[in-house]
Amino acid sequence: MKQQNFTIKNRLKSFGYAFNGLKILVQNEHNSWIYLLAKTCVIIAGFYYKVSILDWIALVFAIGFVFAMEIFNTAIEHVANFISPEKNDKIKQIKDLSAAGVLVSAVTAMIIGLLVFLPKIL
Repeated sequence: MKQQNFTIKNRLKSFGYAFNGLKILVQNEHNSWIYLLAKTCVIIAGFYYKVSILDWIALVFAIGFVFAMEIFNTAIEHVANFISPEKNDKIKQIKDLSAAGVLVSAVTAMIIGLLVFLPKIL
């Protein structure tokens, strides 16, 4: 494969691919709607409770972490389904590990949210 030279045009074009990936995620993955709702609630709560800049950093990182993990999970599922559309125990293990990554990130984000908001609520 021929290596392309660096151009601003090609770098800007890569943003289009990334945004298309987000569009695919939101259109096809129901969990992404749950994350979008949770993200919206967290942002509203952050403004309501006037959280500190360090709290915002933690919250934004947690939100991004969950979304990134869901994107990787979805990509792994698509590749696995493409490689092996039939039931396969090894593919199932790969998908389960990928889903576990999303679960760990979501639980981590929930703990961060509780650490930030629980003292303000109580």
